[in-house]
Amino acid sequence: MNRLLTLLRIQFLNWRLSLAMPVGLLALILGINLAIFASIGDAAPPEGRTTGAIMSIYIIIGVGYLQSMTQLFPFALGLGVTRRAFYSATALLAVVEALAYGALLLVLSLVERASGGWGLGLKFFAIDFLVVDDPLLQWLVYAVPFVAAAALGIFNGVVFKRWGQPGVYAVTIAFSVVLAAAVVLVSWQGWWPQLGGWFAGQGTTALFGVYPLVLALLLGGAGWLVIRRATP
Repeated sequence: MNRLLTLLRIQFLNWRLSLAMPVGLLALILGINLAIFASIGDAAPPEGRTTGAIMSIYIIIGVGYLQSMTQLFPFALGLGVTRRAFYSATALLAVVEALAYGALLLVLSLVERASGGWGLGLKFFAIDFLVVDDPLLQWLVYAVPFVAAAALGIFNGVVFKRWGQPGVYAVTIAFSVVLAAAVVLVSWQGWWPQLGGWFAGQGTTALFGVYPLVLALLLGGAGWLVIRRATP
């Protein structure tokens, strides 16, 4: 337990990047959106006052964990920390931060809804397709994608430490080829209506809770297999 706490403290060496920057940038982006919609007034209809800028904080978290693997991982190994211990501490931190950020977004969404979209009808946090009735499920809908974003960042960082930039390019190209092949297959078979109907039939909890969690577990397992042979 002491070793785990020590590793968590190492993760917080650059707390300005891991904590202050995501929240600060989210506040900045929210402020920009508020300024834009306040300036255009009635030019934007009520149904057009929805923005997807909330995605920014998920991207920032993913990038932060990528940097954690490329910068803190060599430092930790230099202190005699095992790969297993570092990877476990990083995964634990990702879950804790995801729950904390999820709670933050939940509170902000409640404030947004209570204030009528910050007085402007803006839907920044409480976007229609993200809203569920149960507060606990709403928390998970916000929190679980953070885990997936962190797992993606960790996996890319591990690939970089194992195979360098060529490895990142190879993984990106392989994913692009698989995605392109899937698009070609679906188009060839005319499955787009069925696929669209399937997605439409999935609930918010499944799309933003269950499936991101499955993705995070798959990436986490793959990352562990790679990091075992990664060099500092």
